[in-house]
Amino acid sequence: MQKKILSIILCMILCILPLSGCKKNVGTPEDNAVSPEEEKQEETEVYTFGYTCTTMADNPYFAVLEEAIREEVEKQGGQMITRDPKGDDTLQLEQINEMIEEGIDAIFLSPVNWETIQPGLDALREAGVKIINIDTEVKDLNLVDAYVGTDNKQAGYLCGEDVVQRFPEGGKVLILECPNTNSINERITGFEEAIADQGFEIVARENVNGSKEISMETTKRLLKQYPDVDVIMCGNDQTALGAKRAAETDQAYAGVVIYGVDGSPDLKKELQKSDDISDDIIVGTAAQRPITLGKDAVKSAFQVLDGEKIKEPIYEETFLITKDNVDMYGADGWQ
Repeated sequence: MQKKILSIILCMILCILPLSGCKKNVGTPEDNAVSPEEEKQEETEVYTFGYTCTTMADNPYFAVLEEAIREEVEKQGGQMITRDPKGDDTLQLEQINEMIEEGIDAIFLSPVNWETIQPGLDALREAGVKIINIDTEVKDLNLVDAYVGTDNKQAGYLCGEDVVQRFPEGGKVLILECPNTNSINERITGFEEAIADQGFEIVARENVNGSKEISMETTKRLLKQYPDVDVIMCGNDQTALGAKRAAETDQAYAGVVIYGVDGSPDLKKELQKSDDISDDIIVGTAAQRPITLGKDAVKSAFQVLDGEKIKEPIYEETFLITKDNVDMYGADGWQ
């Protein structure tokens, strides 16, 4: 009898012990519950982005823009592959195909040439890669998923307005442009609209491809040909800096004034100088904001990847920086 009672008690203990180590709601959502933060992290897809611009080697604006985009992408949990075509439109097409092979989900694209980029756009669309066109527009915006850039026409117009105020009787103008780059085309168009019917004559215009070195050599030649020029309108700050190096070599050109577009630290430092007459050659730059533009581009990219449609281009406002207000913006970085 005692053995039977002991057997019953032992059996009861063996049944109770496993239950004591179990949670109350085994197999229910409450068991091994995942926090909302962990659940959200598990559901978030990691996107891979590509970045390709006109050139990072010769234009610090695009390097800063790349840094701003990369920082924001990584903050959102994504990753980015960067390629620098260095102003070579054929190389840019090759690099786009490389990034497609590497599995990018979306690309931040500023074309070297707004027309010859077409095969790259076709390849991206065929691969299902979302296209965020930045800074320089492609020829057909219907082929991209979003466009984010500076209001380049306004930038040029601001320079032209300032020219009209400085030369109320009009004057002679040189234009240093880059027809393959639509952002620069828009700047020059805005400038020409501002000075129209104000007594100005455009005596020459040349393609310097946005390059400081080409701009310097071209300006030297043009100033010898047109020594009485009053204004040099440049498509970007690198061009303006090259034109200044040419103009300051001869006191005969001391009266000429130069405008750029970008608001780069290098050009703002020139605006801050006031040591001699050559420091008054560069008088203004229509400023871009690459950090703000980069953040807005990333925001648009994630919206597109989430299935949203962005119907209208996004244009960032610009403003003119001159000797009168450059200290307000500073010259150590971008505004």
